[in-house]
Amino acid sequence: MDRITYFVDVLLPLPVPELFTYRVPYELNNSIQKWKRVVVQFGKKKIYTAVVVNIHQIPPKNYHTKYILSILDEKPVMNDIQYSLWKWISDYYMCETGEVMNVAFPSALKLASESRIVMNPSFDGDTETLNEKEYLITEALDIQKQLTLTEVENIVEQKKVIPIIKGLIEKNVVLVEEELKEKYKPKIEKYIRLSEKYNDEKELQLLFDKLEKKAFKQLEVLMAYISLSGFGKAEKKDIKNSALTHAVNSSASAILALTKKGVFESYKKQTSRLINYTATQEPDDIIFSDYQKIAIDEIHNSFKENDVALFHGVTSSGKTEVYIKLIDEALKKGKQVLYLLPEIALTTQIINRLKKYFGSKVGVYHSKYNEQERVEIWNSVLNSNEKSRYRIILGPRSALFLPYSNLGLIIVDEEHDQSYKQFSPTPRYNARDSAVYLGFLHQTKVLLGSATPALESYFNAKHGKYALIELSTRYGGVNMPEILIADLRTETKRRTMKSHFSSLLIDSINDALAKNEQIILFQNRRGFSLRLECDTCHWVPECKNCDVTLIYHKHNNQLRCHYCGYSRRVPEKCDSCGSPNIQMKGFGTEKVEEELQIIFPEVTIKRMDLDTTRTKHAYQNIINDFEERRIDILVGTQMVTKGLDFDNVSIVGILNADNMINFPNFRAYERSYQLMAQVSGRAGRKMKQGKVIIQTYNPKHSVLKNVIEHDYYGMYSSQILERRNFKYPPFFRLIEIQLKHKDPRVLNEAAREFAILLRQKLGKRILGPEYPLISRIKNLYLKNVLIKLEKDLTLNEHKNDIRKAISEFRTLGNYKSVRIQVDVDPL
Repeated sequence: MDRITYFVDVLLPLPVPELFTYRVPYELNNSIQKWKRVVVQFGKKKIYTAVVVNIHQIPPKNYHTKYILSILDEKPVMNDIQYSLWKWISDYYMCETGEVMNVAFPSALKLASESRIVMNPSFDGDTETLNEKEYLITEALDIQKQLTLTEVENIVEQKKVIPIIKGLIEKNVVLVEEELKEKYKPKIEKYIRLSEKYNDEKELQLLFDKLEKKAFKQLEVLMAYISLSGFGKAEKKDIKNSALTHAVNSSASAILALTKKGVFESYKKQTSRLINYTATQEPDDIIFSDYQKIAIDEIHNSFKENDVALFHGVTSSGKTEVYIKLIDEALKKGKQVLYLLPEIALTTQIINRLKKYFGSKVGVYHSKYNEQERVEIWNSVLNSNEKSRYRIILGPRSALFLPYSNLGLIIVDEEHDQSYKQFSPTPRYNARDSAVYLGFLHQTKVLLGSATPALESYFNAKHGKYALIELSTRYGGVNMPEILIADLRTETKRRTMKSHFSSLLIDSINDALAKNEQIILFQNRRGFSLRLECDTCHWVPECKNCDVTLIYHKHNNQLRCHYCGYSRRVPEKCDSCGSPNIQMKGFGTEKVEEELQIIFPEVTIKRMDLDTTRTKHAYQNIINDFEERRIDILVGTQMVTKGLDFDNVSIVGILNADNMINFPNFRAYERSYQLMAQVSGRAGRKMKQGKVIIQTYNPKHSVLKNVIEHDYYGMYSSQILERRNFKYPPFFRLIEIQLKHKDPRVLNEAAREFAILLRQKLGKRILGPEYPLISRIKNLYLKNVLIKLEKDLTLNEHKNDIRKAISEFRTLGNYKSVRIQVDVDPL
């Protein structure tokens, strides 16, 4: 055994500012390796999974080292490039590297600290004071010596066992310990194969004759096995026990009987939890338009001089087919491809399109997959080579963190989308910008694609930082949709409105339904009603934890807060004056769905929003039903605006444009244009022009004019001028610092002191502190400080000044309980 004393610097998934050094026990010297996970004790009682970053022989000077407790992996679980990305994210977005690790690692790669109970050595065995459930637990401990909380729940047949255990602790019967539990377990399945003896056809024929006379059910099972396995062919398939049982619709007894007779052999095998896809077409089969061919050539040429290119293609111009061509070229070079999408909903359609060409080379990684499936993808990417299963990874922002080693192309589709920005928890990173840095680390090319690029991206392209490729013609020469404005002010005066629908929209829906065409309606609010309001005193039910009104959800007859989850039953009378006259104000997708059903009773209407897509396959089911025309009208929030492709949609309705345009944010006009242009792009995508109806009280608004004329450049030009004049991105960097505390008085004093510290270092670049639009969330009051920094070489110096101000603020004893949250490049 190697008797050298080794130390390791490890990264913990915690918001701590440095690596921590531990000593390696001699018996683990030959197993320790960089990027393996180890179990360490941190603090007096807590145990964590950490990652080995450095191995050396230098003991720390400031503290006595603890030993690592164990090594969890046979091989490293990450690589150097990943860690470089983590470090860049922590530096740029002003957080700790451990916080990045906590988000990047799938939960199943982190150990859970699971409580278990053991008998208290001082317990004298007197059970007379115990109730029935306490006695059952004590009896079980006599046999098993220790029990997990899960085992205790099963013993007493109830979920809430903490009060029972607390009672046993107080009676000195048990003690609580911590046991580390590895979450990831490979999936093991039972398989069946034919014994060697019966691979001989004569022996098999004799067996058939014998079973035909005495055991017909067993004969049926055997014949099913022969059929499924491809017996007699060059390649025989492995057959799962469950598949054979299902094939003959039989119980397991017949298979068990054949196994006992020595006909079958049973064995176990590690299998994948993920679905296999089979490619049905070749990328070379795609017929490109002349415009697409020009775009592909321009992308190739741009990548000779630029590492990043912006692909600005109008909706339905065939961007996805261009991506498929570029992906195929990367795969032929033996490379991996990362394809980022803003929404899980989009992966459903894109995976169907990519699997046609690439089959099981496509791996999907997102939060709707369970932890075991995500680790399987992680391990496949980590051990990638030309023969690996997953060469293309498709997913939202979390897919950025997989352990790539051989990336040949990164595609960021719908790059303008704000879903790429993580809002909570830390790190508050933007996956688009992080993908550009990941491309730099891998020395590979990054393609940003959108029909409505972010102003910052288009600015970078116009000023030479990125290459710019534009595709302004729809595939097949289909015209851009006709956009019509429904003036709600006029329609309301004329009393031609039906509920929330203008006569123009109703007539257009009727025309489309008569032609068996489909309709998409966009309302960027979920729920039934935005609020309830008393007609007498105008009281509105509010969340008890947040400064927001409660949203009415009809399907469970509840008022619910969309920030903290608080809910209450609908009041029968006003809480303030007692009046029973309570009216609903505003409308969300749930109300739109219900009222459409009244107007169009014979039509199939479905809703796609957060409430209807919580389960793993909910998106896929809704999208498949709409694609296969089982749904006539699809009502949705911004989920329906993002890159979905339906060939039978002729009408798109935007029910309330004013809410988006009038939102108090410097990006409001840009976002409004993007949302309306994107949802408009769902109309008339295959060989026929679609129609879009936008409902508004302000039909002459400049943004609506840009949308009607499909004039992205007009919107860009007006907005970029305002951004320059008022010192907003892309000319200045923004950093927003939010302070939180349960006491508004303490918060006000703390925010004032903190702003003084910042102004001492950054002067007039500081705005605030001010209350945000929602000044209390989850019982914490909020105050924001906004910092506008010049985009020059002093940016890192200014960030260091901000870090110093935060450190100085945390030394002020009166404000140690005030939380500080930093958001770089806030949206």
